Amino acid sequence: MPVIVTLRLAGDPDELERIAGENPDGMQAILSKAKDAGLIAHRFYGADGQIMVVDEWPDPQSFQRFFEGMRSEIEPMMQRVGSGEPEITFWRKLETHDDYGWES
Repeated sequence: MPVIVTLRLAGDPDELERIAGENPDGMQAILSKAKDAGLIAHRFYGADGQIMVVDEWPDPQSFQRFFEGMRSEIEPMMQRVGSGEPEITFWRKLETHDDYGWES
């Protein structure tokens, strides 16, 4: 069963957009490796002083293997835009009989 993975950290969303805009090829290279590792869907979101990544993966282990393998490439960017360790959470879909959107 696929899982939603959220990765949250205190950081500057505008700085992340600036860095990503300066290096779209680097962002695409990481995305390509994630897709090869099983990534189903991926988005970045920002709020005042916060950055969140929302991914869908086949299972927690696929994400963990990818993240650990790419940590040396991902962490420098995270350190430039934020502080502290990211908070990673794995979410399972609940059956509540009221799904809407996301190809429910």
